Amino acid sequence: MAPEVKYTKIFINNKWVDSKSGKTFPTYSPHDGSVIAQIAEGDKADVDLAVSAAKAAFHRNSEWRLLDASQRGRILSKFADLVERDAKYLAELEGYDNGMVCAFSHKVLTNVPNQIRYIASLADKVEGSTIPLDGDTFSYTLKQPVGVCALILPWNVPILMFVNKVATALAAGCTAVVKPAEQTPLTALALTALLKEAGLPAGVLNVVPGFGETAGVALTHHVDVAKVSFTGSLEVGKLIQKAAGTNNLKRVTLELGGKSPLVIMNDANLEAAVQYAAMGVFSNQGQMCIAASRLFVQSGIYDQFVQAAAAVAKSLKIGNPADPSTQHGPQVDEEMMNKVLGLIEKGKAEGATLVTGGKRVGNCGYYIEPTVFANVKDEMTIAKEEIFGPVQNILKFETLEEVLDRANDTNYGLAAGIFTSNVNTALQFSKHVESGNVWVNTYLAIGPQAPFGGFKDSGIGRELGSDSLQEYLEVKTVTMALPKKI
Repeated sequence: MAPEVKYTKIFINNKWVDSKSGKTFPTYSPHDGSVIAQIAEGDKADVDLAVSAAKAAFHRNSEWRLLDASQRGRILSKFADLVERDAKYLAELEGYDNGMVCAFSHKVLTNVPNQIRYIASLADKVEGSTIPLDGDTFSYTLKQPVGVCALILPWNVPILMFVNKVATALAAGCTAVVKPAEQTPLTALALTALLKEAGLPAGVLNVVPGFGETAGVALTHHVDVAKVSFTGSLEVGKLIQKAAGTNNLKRVTLELGGKSPLVIMNDANLEAAVQYAAMGVFSNQGQMCIAASRLFVQSGIYDQFVQAAAAVAKSLKIGNPADPSTQHGPQVDEEMMNKVLGLIEKGKAEGATLVTGGKRVGNCGYYIEPTVFANVKDEMTIAKEEIFGPVQNILKFETLEEVLDRANDTNYGLAAGIFTSNVNTALQFSKHVESGNVWVNTYLAIGPQAPFGGFKDSGIGRELGSDSLQEYLEVKTVTMALPKKI
């Protein structure tokens, strides 16, 4: 049975409201393409109201600004308790709207409450410093919230991205306007209801569902927005960075995807490497910014690895994401499915060897077989472009020096990994690979304590870890003259 859809309206100043235009848009099931619900469609008029509410809530005399930092942390801790209470419902809603398989969404929801609790614990850990300035002065720094934040979510892991951005902004003392991805608005709205239940004051968090070209543009250009945090495509990220400087100088954090290299050395534990490599590219149907979509395998084990990788891909059970036994679900929508299928065809046309998969499954919903390509070359499109689908590209290499150069030959730099039994190899790779996240003999190992972000075109700034809070703070230097003598 499908989960109940409880929230479909815009959330402004702690109230659920219709869009000013009265318009709605549909959100679809990736499983069968059916309409799940009609969602209030926000545009500039709604964004203006939401930003106004957030600005008022950020006033120095507002209820929110007068709260102790520890009290902000307690509200977030209460939010974590409520997410834990409703974890089953939220996991089912995520899968219903996003296509995330049941096992994956429940795993996500198992980790989310502790992620919130970690961020909550940072709220009263914001500290300045004293400075030994020359002369008869007393100088110190204050770290203060930046202001109203525009938080723009992706569709691939909506709950995780909501928590990363919203909880961190609130822990820092900011107020926020959230724009969920138009493909997956439901869990952002459900989480917002839980923050209201947790006691968040009016206006601190506002949520405006809508489309990028209307609600998103209005939000990123708004003069009263002090910061934008966006996770999504490089193309849109560049537009947002330009928009952030149009009417004022907004602070920006961006996480814009990757083309992540995973290197398998001859001395690797082959069984573990095959399993982690499959998980790294087939989890969530490959719809992950950190997908291990460039798999470099050393020549001594290449043929053996390809054979084992194909066997794993063929073994994955494809089906309804709500079925607990399903291991591989649909792409998020028809547009993404067609994009992935088009790149698969390009891989075949450019000479890569299709080992398994490569086809759409059925004609209802947006399913693609887990796909493995061998004999992939660096110059091929599938080795260069972010596919964001279940396509494992296996490239051959000879030496560590060679593979480091090839791994770094991309404009992206979000994640990388290596499997080896040689600690020196692991250390050399970790030092020299151009990536914000590096895994050794594992992959996708992420926790709230470890900062997450990318080099090069993969982004600006960090989420998670204590570093993430700094992205929402300004540093103010205060210097006072002291009397020369007591």
